[in-house]
Amino acid sequence: MAKGDTDPDHVDVLIVGAGISGVDAAYRLKTRCKDRSFIILETRERVGGTWDLFRYPGVRSDSDIFTLGFPFRPWPSDKAIVEGAAIRDYVEDAAREYGIFERIRFGHRVVRASWSSADTRWTIEAEHEGAIRRFTCSFLFACSGYYDYDAGYRPEWDGEQDFRGRIVHPQFWPEDLDLSGKKVAVIGSGATAVTLVPALAESAAHVTMVQRTPSHIVARPANDSIARVLQRWLPPGTAHRAIRWKNVLLTIFMYWRARKRPERATKWIKDMIRKELPDGYPVDRDFTPPYKPWDQRLCLVPDGDLFAGMRSGKVSVATGAIERFTPDGLRLVTSEEIAADVVVTATGLVVKLFGGIELVVDDRKVVPAERLIYKGMMLSGAPNLFLSFGYTNASWTLRSDVTARAVCRILNYIRRRGFEVCTPREPAGIERLPVIAFSSGYVQRALPLLPKQGSRPPWAVPQNYIKDRLAMRLTPVDADLEFSGSQSAAGT
Repeated sequence: MAKGDTDPDHVDVLIVGAGISGVDAAYRLKTRCKDRSFIILETRERVGGTWDLFRYPGVRSDSDIFTLGFPFRPWPSDKAIVEGAAIRDYVEDAAREYGIFERIRFGHRVVRASWSSADTRWTIEAEHEGAIRRFTCSFLFACSGYYDYDAGYRPEWDGEQDFRGRIVHPQFWPEDLDLSGKKVAVIGSGATAVTLVPALAESAAHVTMVQRTPSHIVARPANDSIARVLQRWLPPGTAHRAIRWKNVLLTIFMYWRARKRPERATKWIKDMIRKELPDGYPVDRDFTPPYKPWDQRLCLVPDGDLFAGMRSGKVSVATGAIERFTPDGLRLVTSEEIAADVVVTATGLVVKLFGGIELVVDDRKVVPAERLIYKGMMLSGAPNLFLSFGYTNASWTLRSDVTARAVCRILNYIRRRGFEVCTPREPAGIERLPVIAFSSGYVQRALPLLPKQGSRPPWAVPQNYIKDRLAMRLTPVDADLEFSGSQSAAGT
């Protein structure tokens, strides 16, 4: 622990965040950079990140656990779509099994990180028990996710003050909320909403999903039958790799097909939904989005649980913008009245890069929106700084693990050549593009705050696991990277 401001702890690598990305990064450092010291600073008091924060009913992944989980730790069952609490336990078990847990400093909220070129190190300021504690490191690795843990996106509507019921946001689910026998309106149609609705319907009298516009929703079996066979006949590690690659390739193929032939993909999704709902249901009204598949992330419903709730009569969908709250619920612009005792605002996230940490390089504040992202993991002009950012069209962990491997490759290169500092240098004349090509509200709201990507490698972000994995392993380590510092060991 820190010994005081005049004698701060120093490590080679300081990781921010003990969620999936942070634990993965720590494992790669521990196994591929054994001569590098590291610690993890975690704001919360438990491992898990997102999966410790979100506690709303039914919370689960919208990616299969075989790709969301670690490549080095097999998932022990054939259940593919897993509840949040089980994912959190899995992450903590991995941290304990691989000797990472004791490297975590809980209750440390990093608020500022400043780089000194004269000292070739970062100074990290973290709030802990009401005081600021300081650490120093040679390399900073931000694994804190992409959204604000302290605030969710929450629009305001006319008439909220007149509503006689309760309004809650899923990011801050109240433990005392009893929905037994109550009418519930869930505002939203994204991943959180389609997860909440069937879970709430188990106890509520009725749940209405209120959506301004529909989303693309796809049913998928919660259990993987192929995984069951492979786990039965192959050793755990071999089965895990086979299942993982099967899912990776299937996801890439489905994404490619949907982007190449969006009309056909839309028709396939709608035909699947029609089979799940009673004859004559207005699928075009409630399940035909105004955008193409993968312009926004697809919403996954395991075993079609949302549609099962609709068939039972306990779940309904109302499509139309909200005109206002009423004392007894909501009124839509279509004049439809939605009765509700409780309204759940599943209206999205607030994106916050680096967990809101103030970044400073040689007394100049780093503004991510002014920078270009290098290989999806560094910022132009920012020395010895790495960030973990997942895919928008596949499991987060696939990208974060590729990043962690690439970071280790750079660190080992630096060690062999005797350097101390690596800095991405933006080439002249490169075109700047949005880093994420998504129309989702939370992405569009965040684009002015996010770094840009370039029009060519290594500054482009392809959103393709195979391309990324090959590029990270096969392209020269020093492509558009500037190395400096002591070179006494150069050529070894």
